[in-house]
Amino acid sequence: MNSKSNIQNSKSILVTGSNGQLGSSIKDLASEYSGSQFTFVDVQDLDLTKPEAIQAFFDKGRFDVIINCAAYTAVDKAESESELANQINHLAVKQLAEIAKQQDITLIQISTDYVFDGQNYKPYVESDTVNPQSVYGKTKLKGEQAFLEVNPTGCIIRTSWVYSEYGNNFVKTMQRLGKEREALGVIFDQIGSPTYAGDLAKAILTIVESDTVKQLEKENKVFHFSNEGVCSWYDFAKSIFEISQIQCDVNPIETKDYPTPATRPHYSLLNKAKIKQTFELSIPYWKDSLQTCIKRLQEQS
Repeated sequence: MNSKSNIQNSKSILVTGSNGQLGSSIKDLASEYSGSQFTFVDVQDLDLTKPEAIQAFFDKGRFDVIINCAAYTAVDKAESESELANQINHLAVKQLAEIAKQQDITLIQISTDYVFDGQNYKPYVESDTVNPQSVYGKTKLKGEQAFLEVNPTGCIIRTSWVYSEYGNNFVKTMQRLGKEREALGVIFDQIGSPTYAGDLAKAILTIVESDTVKQLEKENKVFHFSNEGVCSWYDFAKSIFEISQIQCDVNPIETKDYPTPATRPHYSLLNKAKIKQTFELSIPYWKDSLQTCIKRLQEQS
């Protein structure tokens, strides 16, 4: 993608959670948007657990766009740290939405497939009934609801199974375990689609650049994004080993054989038709993006 920005439409873009997977992936692409000025902040610059620190930060600087990549994402830990998860995933989002509304900032809020209970039999559309089964899912949903109640300019993007060259994620964990062990058991009865953070970052910046994002009505502000295609965690693991050329047997196991504190959705495939149509996006197939990521990881090592 070439830089489409010019001086007339240059934007000041704040990216929170900039050391996470998505924030780091946006950082990689920032140079392609030379007309825009990016500010990348993480917890040491903007602490979303402290309401007064959030307010003070925005009293000091002005932005046209906030991309909120910051979140409490430790799904199992959230079960015992519900207050902290609620502050970051819900109350801070409400505060950001209020500031965005007051200061006429476009807010892009990242959400999750965990707002659904996973009992569906066809890909979830944005208007499907939400019914989160974990503290993480519940706090992310409250964040969505607060955003829509305040109704700033911008949108919510739900995504799933995010991985990248950065941070801790399933791809890197599988690569490490695959080299250490001869065989692994991986869950085969949770179905969805992986999301390469690089593809999501590109989609977000395309949305930020478009005029459409400023014209969305309140009832039309939620979108779904993941890579194309469908797989289980078992299929995902098999592909990781295949592409990485790691010799490790993968055995399919059921969710009940691998109990975790938080309940995960069994089926969380997201229907992407709306985001593709609204913002004229084309989304890569999950396996193609997995190859891209693994190639980059191999170049780094």
